[in-house]
Amino acid sequence: MALITFFSLLIFSSILTSLSKLYLSKDLSLVHSMPVSREKIFLARWLESTLDSSWMVLLFGLPLFLSFGMVYRGGFSYYLTAGLNLLPLCLIASSLSALLVLLGALILPAGRLRSLFFFLSLFLFLLLLLSFRLTRPEQFVNPESFFSLLVYLKNMETSQSLFLPTTWFTDAIKTALSGSIQGALFHSALSWSGAMTLVFFVTGIAGQIYFRGLTKAETMEGKISPFLGLKRWEEKRLLRFLPGPKRAFMSKEIKTFFRDKSQWSQLFLVGALIVIYLYNFSVLPLDKGPMGVEYLQNLLSFLNMGLSAFVLSAVSARFAFPAVSLEGEAFWIVKSSPISIRTFLWIKFFVYFLPLLFLSEVLVVVTNLLLHVTPLMMVLSTLTIFFMVPGIVSMGVGLGALYPDFHSETPTQSVTSLGGLIYMTLCIGFIGLVIVLEAGPVYYLFMAGIRQHTLSLIHWLWTGVSFAFILFLCFLTVWMPLRLGEKKILQGEGGI
Repeated sequence: MALITFFSLLIFSSILTSLSKLYLSKDLSLVHSMPVSREKIFLARWLESTLDSSWMVLLFGLPLFLSFGMVYRGGFSYYLTAGLNLLPLCLIASSLSALLVLLGALILPAGRLRSLFFFLSLFLFLLLLLSFRLTRPEQFVNPESFFSLLVYLKNMETSQSLFLPTTWFTDAIKTALSGSIQGALFHSALSWSGAMTLVFFVTGIAGQIYFRGLTKAETMEGKISPFLGLKRWEEKRLLRFLPGPKRAFMSKEIKTFFRDKSQWSQLFLVGALIVIYLYNFSVLPLDKGPMGVEYLQNLLSFLNMGLSAFVLSAVSARFAFPAVSLEGEAFWIVKSSPISIRTFLWIKFFVYFLPLLFLSEVLVVVTNLLLHVTPLMMVLSTLTIFFMVPGIVSMGVGLGALYPDFHSETPTQSVTSLGGLIYMTLCIGFIGLVIVLEAGPVYYLFMAGIRQHTLSLIHWLWTGVSFAFILFLCFLTVWMPLRLGEKKILQGEGGI
């Protein structure tokens, strides 16, 4: 089962990498102008895509094979057999992916083909994610349901097809563990012969059809977006309260977001995660907890503020943090525009602030309704998130301006940079500090409501000072990052 999962991941990763390396790289025109045959160019590019698409899966698969060998006390022959069969497994997956890409590029331009694969994979991932969660796998840890889990695992031990590369790999490992060196070599030979056959077959096919698909890939990529039908008069109507230059920049931000499928398509993934997030709270067995239901409901509601803020930080890191870097090498147009850098950053802020505020409030309010919390916790959690969202979004935009990467091709490259790490670290510290400052006052307020008594003067002073400091902290996280980002841009640093 694990090998089939690895093999599927390798195929999926190889499809996207092969499309980029073979058809969508910026240096293809230079490479194909060299006095080198098409077969050699294809082979070099294909080997590069194989390495790029396989190293991560292999890295995460090593602990599985090492633990398997330790449990079954595999000797040197086991580890040698596993190592010899990992490479042909990657070559077979990459060859099948390259063949699929070569044939697909004859039918559709590579840009549209990548969009098609992207949306199909996104849809399948969301379907699997929702299906897995709706089966409620936590029930299997219940002793009453444990027998069903054993039956399920037993049924998954059915024999695989003899023509699957994973079967050859599995048989080679089994024979190596049993001490049969000849059997391990035989099944390893099957893997290597199958891999080499596919490599020669794909290379021969590429020599005939690769260039034809490459010429079709030069056509303009079609935009796949359901939001591009927005009428111009409707857009002006929504932004009519803004002055001309600001309205133009706000319109540009919205259009750029929805024209980039790598941006707006993430909304489907965010929507699925929200559904799962809310579903988890709806099936919590609160009546089986170690404390009273009323206490547990409000405790979870309080902790949910931090959890919702962490979710918001992750979404903001994906959208708000790369916002400045996405201007790319054309950022000089922004600097020469009739609006100031401060206004430019505030426009970026408001484009992402309103949607993320709506998202966070939905998470908090709906989970509170599912938990049946007290009015105090409902009001407190709603207001806390309301004041935390501007700080989280401002840190995303401000630190994105402080650590820009105008040469990145995708937003994920900016998120995984040093600036993205600093942003997530500061968000964790900010959220944790707010939760800690609220913990004591909220506890005394909640217990006073439960026991029907009033708080002492010291407790009221503690509550007032804590919430005043939280408001100051939220204000500081809004003002300081944007100010620092503005100074960095005006100084002309960071590759601007």
